[in-house]
Amino acid sequence: MAPTITGALELPRIVRLGPNLYGAAFTLMKLLPARHILDRADGEGRLEPGTVVIESTSGTFGLALAMECRLRGRALVLVSDPAVDPRLRRRLRDLGAAVDIVAEPASVGGYQQARLDRLAELRARHPRHFWPAQYSNPDNPGAYDVLAELLTSAIGRVDVLVGPVGSGGSMCGTAAALRAGVGDAVTAVAVDTPGSVLFGQRDAPRWIRGLGNSLMPPNLDHSAFDEVHWVSDREGFAATRALHRRHALYMGPTSGAAWMVASWKARAEPDRRVVVLLPDEGHRYQDTVYDDAWLRRQGLGLRRLPNRPVEVDAPDDGGPEWSWLRWDRRRFEAVVPRGAAA
Repeated sequence: MAPTITGALELPRIVRLGPNLYGAAFTLMKLLPARHILDRADGEGRLEPGTVVIESTSGTFGLALAMECRLRGRALVLVSDPAVDPRLRRRLRDLGAAVDIVAEPASVGGYQQARLDRLAELRARHPRHFWPAQYSNPDNPGAYDVLAELLTSAIGRVDVLVGPVGSGGSMCGTAAALRAGVGDAVTAVAVDTPGSVLFGQRDAPRWIRGLGNSLMPPNLDHSAFDEVHWVSDREGFAATRALHRRHALYMGPTSGAAWMVASWKARAEPDRRVVVLLPDEGHRYQDTVYDDAWLRRQGLGLRRLPNRPVEVDAPDDGGPEWSWLRWDRRRFEAVVPRGAAA
């Protein structure tokens, strides 16, 4: 039997990007956890008739839920913020999702906390609801077992896994599944951005969506990572354009940032096989990242990509340009002193 469109799109194409560099290029990576979370909830009887699915999102997880809920005939309410792309908002509503936009950020935690506060109100209003909770639901990282199987089947041994970190699901889940097959030999490289709290920096405004966070997601297992890289907005945008020009891969900025880090890692370790996660395509960014005039207006243009990052000794030393830290699979508290990051 032929799959639905979401089933057909949930797994990536595996493409070669260099002698020892491979990309897992997704159309929409968040379909994988969205479908897995809903399947598990349905199998456990948590999606009764009339149950409303309610989630906080500003991007692709919301789109994945909207596509899947439309196919399943499920009511969906998405809580988002003013930064959500207007074209994405129209698409979500066309798929039948109700989109609730919070107007102001919270004093601590920014728009992400404000969205969670609004989510709590909506959950109280709808006694019969299901909250996918992508940031804390263990079924999010659990969804990526199938990706690890695909990578192993397609290219064999994976020595280094590189990818962007937002909820923590894709990188933590994929790294754990790969290591379950070959032991702890797989190196996991996190790609974050300055102004994100995920690896110990202080919260600050960021242009890149889907990379970094203003709150610490429970699904993020810091001890999974060997390295963390902070890639600036303008570097991430320039890398996205370079990825398109060099490899004809039309991807979003989280993919560009991860590819830049993975390319350096592959050059630095030519005897190791490097895989980079490329989460979504670039169609949502035609009027921003792929528009030279927009980049100039925002002061985000960059003529040349850096050849290598600057190594730092602590998270506070990272940025504003590309920098990296040997995380060495330590817990967050072992790297960041209590109270050092807000």
